[in-house]
Amino acid sequence: MIAKNDGAIFALIPAAGVGTRMGGQVPKQYLSVLGKTILEHTLTLFVNNSKIERPIVAVAENDQLFFSLPSSVIEKCTVITGGAERRDSVMAGLNHLKKFEPDCSWVLVHDAARPCVQHRDIDNLIETVKGHPVGGLLATPVLDTLKECTKSRTVGKTVDRSNLWRALTPQMFRLTVLQKALSMSIDNGTIVTDESQAIEAAGFSSKIVEGSGQNIKVTRPEDLWLAEAILSHHKNLEGKLE
Repeated sequence: MIAKNDGAIFALIPAAGVGTRMGGQVPKQYLSVLGKTILEHTLTLFVNNSKIERPIVAVAENDQLFFSLPSSVIEKCTVITGGAERRDSVMAGLNHLKKFEPDCSWVLVHDAARPCVQHRDIDNLIETVKGHPVGGLLATPVLDTLKECTKSRTVGKTVDRSNLWRALTPQMFRLTVLQKALSMSIDNGTIVTDESQAIEAAGFSSKIVEGSGQNIKVTRPEDLWLAEAILSHHKNLEGKLE
């Protein structure tokens, strides 16, 4: 039976990855954008949100870079050791929470390398999903024409995009439901690329909540320029509202 009452909301940030596609000397979450690391930008979004309890950050074993972040950020986070894969880090965070929190608690899992998510999208996800028996995720509708190709990279067919969405984060799920789903994927050897895929594989359904396309994931070097432009735009808007 899935709990339908609402508990506290926790943010879980898996930040143990090395980001090999960036090709840098440090993991991508520690690269600098506008004078702050990507991870610092990301964490600030959650430590300053009154709807969310203390964020949990899963870092790599022996990660010393995290503790070079400003103390004003570190002191507001719970730091745990993550794993080799994203789902291992998420499971470590869920296991930590399960020791102290009830089954009805919520977990907002967010990519460390998504510093551009907007406060209003986080709040909209919480308000839309809270009360749902399972949970949901931010996503954007696919706007480009999609091609399915052969192994030799010739077009096989054009894919109908009318019901296709790009999955973003945060993804917000019941603590016990997500823990069960990820445990099943690990036991079955199923590869999942995000939490909602594990939820699907376990037979549950997620709610889609439309978010901004500005919520990019920094994966390749050119993404740093785009992230800088988006964060500069957000900063300018905040300055005009003050």
